[in-house]
Amino acid sequence: MTTLFEPRPPTLAATTRGDDFPVRRVFCVGRNYAEHAREMGRDPEREPPFFFTKWAETVVPSGAVIAYPSETANYQHEGELVVAIGKGGRYISSKDALNHVYGYAAGLDMTRRDLQLAARQLQRPWDIGKNVEQSSPLGLIHPASECGHLHSGAIRLTVNGTVKQSADLRDLIWPVADVIAFLSKYYRVEPGDLIYTGTPAGVGPVVEGDSIVVSIEGLTRLTVAIGAARAD
Repeated sequence: MTTLFEPRPPTLAATTRGDDFPVRRVFCVGRNYAEHAREMGRDPEREPPFFFTKWAETVVPSGAVIAYPSETANYQHEGELVVAIGKGGRYISSKDALNHVYGYAAGLDMTRRDLQLAARQLQRPWDIGKNVEQSSPLGLIHPASECGHLHSGAIRLTVNGTVKQSADLRDLIWPVADVIAFLSKYYRVEPGDLIYTGTPAGVGPVVEGDSIVVSIEGLTRLTVAIGAARAD
């Protein structure tokens, strides 16, 4: 029996140790900062967290030039803390959850906002607005054994040097341990999973030529540039 085509190689994220972190799945938490919930027209009351997913191949490294995607006129930045899972499990308790973390990185959840909002208005899934090629840039992953677990610290995003998002990780409605515990009730989390933990207020559009920098206290900053739309 022959293989019809060559399978795509796994997506490998880089760590500060020089190791490759094979990305398995990407889970993203929606509206996990109160001020961002408000700017999206939602009540920031502490409801159960909710998730959407992206393909592993949406992950690209710091320094990448990401193409402006098709069929949108409102491509927006969302700077986030990303959790890299190193140990699998199901029904993980909040008390034990951090033992399942390999490390942390700065990340971006880039969003075709016009398509996301149109889908939301029609009560449809967000995939077309969120699960977009090159839409999950990821900085170097710092092992928790070196940087510790991040419960607080400044998170900031700039576009062309101008601050657009600025908050503190302590402002997360659902902190990392609770997010992992909740997610593990519905999925067995596995090594290689990435969890994008939500974005602060200040999301906004970018255009070709813009430079985006995400800085999180204690982590290597993430830098990407917005390139021209792809022709293929």
